Parts: sequence; C-alpha cells; structure tokens
Amino acid sequence: MPVINRIAGYAEDMLEWRRWMHRNPELGFECHKTAAFVAARLREFGVDEIHQGIATTGLVALIDGRGAGPTIGLRADMDALPMSEETGLDWASEMPGKMHACGHDGHTTMLLGAARYLAETRNFNGRVALIFQPAEEGGGGGEVMVREGIMDRFGITQVYGVHNAPDLDVGRIETTPGPIMAAVDEFRFEITGKGGHAAFPHETVDPIPAALALAQAMDTLVSRNRPPTEPLVVSVTQVHAGTAHNVIPGIAMVGGTVRTFSEALRDLCETRMRDVAGGIASAFGVEVHLDYRRDYPPTINHPEETAFAAGVAREIVGDGNVTEDRQAEMGAEDFAYMLEARPGSYLFIGQGDGPFCHHPAYDFNDEIAPIGASFFARLVERAQPLDG
Repeated sequence: MPVINRIAGYAEDMLEWRRWMHRNPELGFECHKTAAFVAARLREFGVDEIHQGIATTGLVALIDGRGAGPTIGLRADMDALPMSEETGLDWASEMPGKMHACGHDGHTTMLLGAARYLAETRNFNGRVALIFQPAEEGGGGGEVMVREGIMDRFGITQVYGVHNAPDLDVGRIETTPGPIMAAVDEFRFEITGKGGHAAFPHETVDPIPAALALAQAMDTLVSRNRPPTEPLVVSVTQVHAGTAHNVIPGIAMVGGTVRTFSEALRDLCETRMRDVAGGIASAFGVEVHLDYRRDYPPTINHPEETAFAAGVAREIVGDGNVTEDRQAEMGAEDFAYMLEARPGSYLFIGQGDGPFCHHPAYDFNDEIAPIGASFFARLVERAQPLDG
C-alpha cells in the first residue's frame, strides 16, 4: 500500500499518541484532557491557528497552504463509551467504566498524523480545517459544532470523515453516494396503572400486560406499516417493571430505537406509536405516555465528493481495495450534521478481524493509522492542488 513515506515515519509516534488516548478515555463533551493533548501536539507541529472551546471541548485547527484557495474540513471524533474494558492490554483504559470501544482514539490519531504532515509540507493551496469533535456517542457534538458556526466561521467548503471497520480487511476503504448510515430515534413508553398485592390482582391495574402488548405491537410498524422496499428497524431494547415477586407494580417502561433513512418513515413511526399507545391505554385501562426523541439524521454522502474521495483512496490502497457501493447500514453517526451543512463524504477503513466496535474486547488496529492519515493528507493535496 503506497502510504505516504513521511507519514509512515510517524508510525511509532502515532502509536504512542493513540495508546495514551486509549489509557485516558473521556466521555461526551468532557474531553478536556484529550483536547489538551491534541492541542499540544498541534502546537508542536506548527499549525497556524488553534481555536478551542467549541462545543465545550471541541477544537478546530487551521493550516495555511502555499497559495489562495478554499478551506477543506477534515473531522475526527474524540470521545469514548461508558463501558468497562476487557482487553487486558498494557494500554487498557485506566479510567473505570470508560473505554475507547469505538476507535475514536484511532480516528483522532489519524487526523493528528495528517496534521503533522500537512503542516510540514504545505503542498496545497487554500487552508485545511482540522475538526476534533467531542460527544459523537450520543451527545450530538457534531450538531453543536455546526450550530456554533464552524462552517461559516472558518469558511469550510467541503468536509470529510472516516471510521474504522472491523468487518473489513486491513486497509480496505469503502463508501457509497447517498445514504450510508441511518437516522436514529429513541422511544420510551411509560405505562401507569395501579400497583398492589400479587394475590389480589383484581384490586390493581396491572401495567405489565400493557407493556408486553406495546412491545409486541412495535413489530407491526415494520411488518404492516412501512413499504417493504424501505429499510426500517424498530428495536425494543428495554422493558422494566417491578421489584418483587409478590408485588404488582404501578409503573412499567418499554423503550428502544427506530432506525431508517427516510424522514417520512420517522414521521410515520412516531404517529403510529402514539396511536398504538392510545389503543393500549384504552384496552388495558392504563395511562400511556410516549416520549419520542429524534436523534441523529441519516448520514448522506454527496455523490461528487464521494467519487472524488474514492479516487483518492485508490491512490493510497489500490484499485482493488476500494468499494464505491458499500451497503448502507443502520448504525447512526453525527457526522450527518456536517454533511447537511456542507458537501462531503464519509468512508470506512478496514482494520481486520477482531471484536466489533462497542465490544469490551475491542481495540483499534494501529496498523491502519498511517493509512488513514495518508488518505486525509492526500485528500487535501488533490482537492486543493498547488497547480490548481
């Protein structure tokens, strides 16, 4: 694989950066140590500007090219997950209950590697904006950074991001124009009845049968309410009720997620859930309250920018290791907000066999860090060439 030689020379440094971040995971918007670490490396590299405190702990660094031109944005996420690590590695998390289980430590390392190279060589026109984002794992840090004006403030005209992929061979890069990841919504039904002694159910209004009926009814949203040709996943992931075997509880809860690529289907699901809640309440004599929260929108790649990014990927990993028609998946990603604000593309870089993301035994494969850094760097040089 023709990784940029200068970046290949950073491999040991990149490994050290990544493993420091892996030992020191931070959650959500509270990426204070991580942001300070990133800013310190960027100062060492000699970037032109560092703007901190965006979305609490996010930062944007600017590197000027050799001539006038537009600004291209490159994004990496920094936050970890609230889970305990089970890798047993020497660089395992030192923060109980926190773990880099999705590879954001690796994504940040790749962008730092690209930053070092670009600050040294500056073989491009215009500027590059390096976006280090907190709170991808459920906090919507990407939305906050966009809302706080990074696209206009820094004149970003296009934007790109990458994610590691344990389901792909090492160094393989895949993307697709149009939808690549789904929208995700969260729902929570709270069912209120009347609790009491389990020996006297006739004196209670039991919320548990209503909760079970609600959970089963969610299957009909997929099987009977949406066109069969449109992807939709409705998952009931929580059912909670009761504290003792001999007590009928007064309250039960049913919760889960809705994933789709269609705004119309999001509307349909919310409407039907409210209809079903009303019917269940009437049928079982309980009160049902639905909290339906719209979370990340679908991640939709722009066709021209995706074709361009795939072409750059071929330079790095070879024609046979790039796919431009990756099947869209039902996971969600808050890079979606950046692609709503500016044209660009999101890609996956294979890291080989191993536990999948969000698994307690997952670890980012350091072998792919120079590949991702080379892709980012060459993307800038091809998008804004000196002879352009």
